Amino acid sequence: MSELVKIIAASLVDHPESVEVREVEGSQSVIIELKVAPEDMGKVIGKQGRIAKAIRTVVKAAATKENKRVVVEIIQ
Repeated sequence: MSELVKIIAASLVDHPESVEVREVEGSQSVIIELKVAPEDMGKVIGKQGRIAKAIRTVVKAAATKENKRVVVEIIQ
């Protein structure tokens, strides 16, 4: 799942080498933390959060196959 987020984010930003993805396993869910360069934050979030919502939707669909609950957080 984290690899999927990394591929999507790297294709959106100007500095793909600065994309970092961390996966935190919880008891019932998985939290995926996405960190990009400060100047690329807008490209990952999008207008009114549309791109961030789309990323979360794709990851949630992939997680449904594995019967997991996944939360994608975009951090600085």
